[in-house]
Amino acid sequence: MRTDTGQVFHLEDYKPTDFLIPETHLDFCLRPERTVVRSTLQIKRRNGVAADAPLILDGDELKLVDIRIDGTVLGDNAYVATPDRLEIRGLPENGTFTLEITTEVNPTTNRQLTGLYRSSDVYCTQCEAEGFRRITYFLDRPDMLSVYTVRIEAERSEAPLLLSNGNPKDKGTLTNGRHFAVWHDPHPKPAYLFALVAGDLGVITDTFTTASGRHIDLGIYVEHGKEPRALYAMDALKRSMKWDEDVFGREYDLDVFNVVAVSDFNMGAMENKGLNVFNDKYVLADPDTATDTDYAGIEAVIAHEYFHNWTGNRITCRDWFQLCLKEGLTVYRDHEFSADMRSRAVKRIAEVKGLKAHQFPEDAGPLAHPVRPRQFREINNFYTSTVYEKGSEVVRMIRTILGPDLFRKGMDLYFERHDGDAATIEDFIKVFEDASGEDLSQFALWYDQAGTPNLAITYDYDQATKTFEIEIEQSLKPTPGQTSKKPMHIPVQFALLGAKGRELKPRSAKGGLVKGDVIHLRKRKERFSFSGISERPVPSLLRGFSAPVTLTSELTRSDLAFLARNDGDEVTRWQALTQLLNAKLTSNSKRVRGGKPATIENSSIKLLGEIAFNATLDEAFRALCLSIPSESDIARELGANIDPDAILGSRDALISAVAEAHAEKFAQAYNELEQKGSFKPDAAGAGRRALRNVLLDYLSVAESSSKRAAAQFKNADNMTDRAAALGVLVQRFGDSEATNHALQAFEARFGNDPLVMDKWFVVQAMQPGNGALDKVRELMTHKLFSLDNPNRTRALIGAFSSGNQTGFNRADGRGYKFFAETILTIDKKNPQLAARLLTAMRSWRSFEPVRREHARESLATIAMETGLSADVRDIVERTLA
Repeated sequence: MRTDTGQVFHLEDYKPTDFLIPETHLDFCLRPERTVVRSTLQIKRRNGVAADAPLILDGDELKLVDIRIDGTVLGDNAYVATPDRLEIRGLPENGTFTLEITTEVNPTTNRQLTGLYRSSDVYCTQCEAEGFRRITYFLDRPDMLSVYTVRIEAERSEAPLLLSNGNPKDKGTLTNGRHFAVWHDPHPKPAYLFALVAGDLGVITDTFTTASGRHIDLGIYVEHGKEPRALYAMDALKRSMKWDEDVFGREYDLDVFNVVAVSDFNMGAMENKGLNVFNDKYVLADPDTATDTDYAGIEAVIAHEYFHNWTGNRITCRDWFQLCLKEGLTVYRDHEFSADMRSRAVKRIAEVKGLKAHQFPEDAGPLAHPVRPRQFREINNFYTSTVYEKGSEVVRMIRTILGPDLFRKGMDLYFERHDGDAATIEDFIKVFEDASGEDLSQFALWYDQAGTPNLAITYDYDQATKTFEIEIEQSLKPTPGQTSKKPMHIPVQFALLGAKGRELKPRSAKGGLVKGDVIHLRKRKERFSFSGISERPVPSLLRGFSAPVTLTSELTRSDLAFLARNDGDEVTRWQALTQLLNAKLTSNSKRVRGGKPATIENSSIKLLGEIAFNATLDEAFRALCLSIPSESDIARELGANIDPDAILGSRDALISAVAEAHAEKFAQAYNELEQKGSFKPDAAGAGRRALRNVLLDYLSVAESSSKRAAAQFKNADNMTDRAAALGVLVQRFGDSEATNHALQAFEARFGNDPLVMDKWFVVQAMQPGNGALDKVRELMTHKLFSLDNPNRTRALIGAFSSGNQTGFNRADGRGYKFFAETILTIDKKNPQLAARLLTAMRSWRSFEPVRREHARESLATIAMETGLSADVRDIVERTLA
């Protein structure tokens, strides 16, 4: 495990390597506890580099067995080797030579799950960001592109399957029950995209014919007996391949494409060239074991990793500071794919909810950083919502600013100009400037300035001149390392709505720049004047959530209710409703904390009822609207002096009021939405189930009875309805007989399927109140729970710390103390997992003083631990700064 060295890496310090590695040959002799890796590297000194410049290669906990140059064993005085570094001097004068390095690694004891490790008797690799250096010494950085040929040897009985990147070239039988396979990837790639999988797995196969007529063999490898649960993933893969051809003109470029699902994986999936390795959570699904959310997640992640073939593999990033160039861009592409596969508005609202729940708090706390950070101590800690989701929003804004045609022209130029490159953000911006003729230099600030901009908006309507004016002032608060911010180029998509939601078309626009339905805010404060407006309009701003910003406007509650009822843009419609509810929920949270009862206005109750029963609206959209803001959402709106118990009281009061007011109609709608026919994981079916399950929660509150939820749990023929009913029982009825009976029945049915049991762990970790901590401690002793498995750990410890506002943020601080102890335990084995879990503490300063001090003490306990990993040290020190 790497402990913290204190080294900080800076973007401005980037310089190319002194040497290139045009070709890499790897030979793996796989054994569970003693795998020997022989790398043969063709090395070439760059022009202009001094002849006496040493070759310095990266390592991480490596054991060097042998080292040769051009076949000659190097003497001890020719190199210096440590587990983390190899330096070679006295290199051949011509600067071109073959370097052979033999290392030895232990895949079985590698519980960091980076480099080469074993998962359920399957050999597997994870090399992003810096895992390849745990396999062999190398120039382990994204701009070191090399053509790989890989030979894998293993016991046939142990590993009949031998996979690597690229196309299969050879295979054969060896003595003593061993066999081998050779793979070659003709496309130069960085080491982080290297992959190897060897083991005994089942497979489903299919084929895909590209637009140019090329035949591609597809394979998805899973544990034996789970092959039918990979069928949806295969369908999603084929749809992804076709969509990328149709929408971006990108065709697949190898003869085979393989996906492997493993149970121990730090990430969701990895886009290794031609051999994607997945957390099995994002591959396995059938109606009995997967929810609608699982199906949507599989579709999105399969697409995301496939789309990386061009945005990440064929064009990679020059250095890790450019991480958003592959991740933010590819998130945008998978979002667009999912929007085309499902309801675009509902998908967009889900994206906005996720952005506000995860990225906005990141922007507002001690871990804030730009989409392209300019410095880091540990790159693993920058696989964040800012890089991924906000990075996607930045790409989306480019499309909004330029329009779809120029955006596609720019993307085509990007693929043409930078195929085979390790590119930068500047390269990406430049192709859109060249394709459109626009100056995007101000817009590029989105990559370099951290924080969430706020737009303060005022309105003025002059009936005499029929002129409507909008004044917008942008502001951006200081963030760590950035105290002064420049004005951004912010695209604000808009409409002016008249009676019954009719769009009023202005005759002309003056003041700042307005193109079509987009206001281009580029100064700190600008005024936009629209003429020919025959009545006072209600402005619909930030349609489609056209920029990742917050709004402070003069819209009244009446205006917001009008938008919630009439806006033709469902995203803005949902935002108006959410703003109304948040105002009431935050106000009531303050009342409850002050010892007063919550007050619920009939207007909010009536509005939610209108939406619930509006058959012209998509059922999934109605479900989103009826799912009132979460405890975390309310806490984010309050911003400071947060009391989670008061927030829960405020939220429960509103739910109770709505449930009681509409109980009869909710019951009727619930019965009418009962599933007819067999389960289908399509958007329409998912929408019906989502609405029905939201109504189930309301009805359980209105009826003060667990009978309806217990009946749904017992009779459900799919995991979506079963898990929803179990969630209602745990959330609403705690440790009741009905709840415990359902939990026992779930375990009896699915106890042999750890992936499904993750849902069982999650739902119990989310039970509100002080009893949750004891429940979590008890579940840590369950036979299926292990801190060695990231999925299990995230399901229990992650759900508790990030999702259970009252259980984790106990007033006595016991939740924080337990969390600190657990983080220190995990850190000894899996620093990446520990560091990512620790980000749950990023908003600790926003709590009321008692909780705030308990949180600080627990963070300080972690910080004072000796031997912390670089990953955890980085997070805890930035969180405390």
